[in-house]
Amino acid sequence: MSRNPDQRDRARLLRRELIPAERILWKNLRNRVFAGFKFRRQHPIGRFVADMACHECKLILEVDGETHLGQETRDEERTKYL
Repeated sequence: MSRNPDQRDRARLLRRELIPAERILWKNLRNRVFAGFKFRRQHPIGRFVADMACHECKLILEVDGETHLGQETRDEERTKYL
């Protein structure tokens, strides 16, 4: 979990308010359902919150839907950082 309390609280809020696509994806990734890998949802990494992340396989999944419209520059920054 993030050491930054604001980032941690934001991640917790995002976990409670998953968009429908994230809900579907999470249902298929949680509890090591996917090939036994442990995924975390809305996981803080640096100054960003990754939608889904697996540390073991070094994989980050981002679900960019309507909530990301008009945020292309920020999304590019996030992609480069992550």
